[in-house]
Amino acid sequence: MKTLTALGLTAAQGRDVPISSLAVDSRDVTPGCLFAALPGAKVHGAEFIQYALRMGAVAVLTDGAGARIAADVLAASDVALIVAQDPRQTLAQTASLWFGAHPATVVAVTGTNGKTSVSSFCRQIWEVLGLAGVNLGTTGVEGAWAYPLKHTTPEPITLHRVMAEAAANGVTHVAMEASSHGLDQRRLDGVLLAAAGFTNFTQDHLDYHETFGAYFAAKMGLFTRVLAEDGVAVVNLDDPKGPEVAEICTTRGQEVIGVGRAADARLRLTGQRFDATGQELLFTWQGRPHHARLALIGGFQAENVLLAAGLVIAAGADPLEVFAALPQLGTVRGRMELAATRTNGAAVFVDYAHTPDAVQTALRALRPHVMGRIVAIIGAGGDRDRAKRPLMGAAATECADSVIVTDDNPRSEDPASIRAAVMAGAQSCDSLLEVADRAEAILRGIDMLQPGDALLIAGKGHESGQIIGDTVMPFDDVEQASVAVAALEGRI
Repeated sequence: MKTLTALGLTAAQGRDVPISSLAVDSRDVTPGCLFAALPGAKVHGAEFIQYALRMGAVAVLTDGAGARIAADVLAASDVALIVAQDPRQTLAQTASLWFGAHPATVVAVTGTNGKTSVSSFCRQIWEVLGLAGVNLGTTGVEGAWAYPLKHTTPEPITLHRVMAEAAANGVTHVAMEASSHGLDQRRLDGVLLAAAGFTNFTQDHLDYHETFGAYFAAKMGLFTRVLAEDGVAVVNLDDPKGPEVAEICTTRGQEVIGVGRAADARLRLTGQRFDATGQELLFTWQGRPHHARLALIGGFQAENVLLAAGLVIAAGADPLEVFAALPQLGTVRGRMELAATRTNGAAVFVDYAHTPDAVQTALRALRPHVMGRIVAIIGAGGDRDRAKRPLMGAAATECADSVIVTDDNPRSEDPASIRAAVMAGAQSCDSLLEVADRAEAILRGIDMLQPGDALLIAGKGHESGQIIGDTVMPFDDVEQASVAVAALEGRI
């Protein structure tokens, strides 16, 4: 147990009680617990304080609004009350102190696209260097120690518990994904970062942030609030927002490692050559030339790899050892992943691209590797940013020869209306089909492939389920692609 004082908390009501656990859900409260009653999008957590007290909570952390909502309940109890201006940030810092030791070296990366790839590449480089590393985010915790996660950036109690357990299991290096939701809700506060990275900024999550300005501000919280002034920022200068991010970091006094084709990039990409199985890179580090071959499909992978290399260097690794490790990097699950190959040589790729920019980037990056036609399968998720749906259709038909629009994760919405919105943005291409059933869409897409062609199945990537209503139906794009190829070629 730890007292409130030991956790850096001061009670506005009640005494300095010992705490046995932390909880943000009243159903998880046990005797001696500190219950964090946080403001929510629909309901304030203070509405559940009475239930938390019945379950044995001895302390409550909330804001001024929460204290007013539960004023009568609090006045009738001797519970210790902590009122914070930003209770989410206070909870994150409290959770950090509660769970204790983290792995010694932690980096984080934010941006609309590429977070999972960059964090995975960081972990893979550390592995080659003989270091016990993990990447933490959309695909859970992977690497020297594995653990499943429900969110890209978990809420603070889960995050700091997982970090402490990782350290206890011998993990010394962590690369985290920093989502805009997680940053806005202060989930990463309390994590000590050696370095932070920025990939890019395009349209997504406007259902949550409402404006581009709010979305960008949330991303920048990684550099303006979480990363210390003596930390290192690794920034993709090729993105239109990259120079602005670099300026923000420089103003704070942070060291900046610029990455990309820009003339002032310290880690600069100077040449790229593609073939059917990967690509070769020429790049310079602080003006000195280097070469590496990547067994990765897609030109954008070079940007992700170099950003990861920059983060690993910023966290203390020797640059020459990092560059020597690059040829050993493997495909990230669900990110331009080769799912199947037809006997005629046509390839099927699965990618998590679920924004207009990501779809456009993936298809354009695939083109230099493909001699024939590109077929794309796209959709859009329900209960998410509706404005991007026609843009998805436009991006796919602009960059692919044939496009099939199908269901992604419709959730509570009518799937047909989502598909119609995507179709509304479609431009002319060789062929445009609407196929509701995702399995049928994949089968038909693969059936279209001739020698030299390629199919990109976009949207769900590593996901192993399709969300229809409140039900998660088993569905894996990679698995489905393999089954479809086998069926079409008479192997099942």
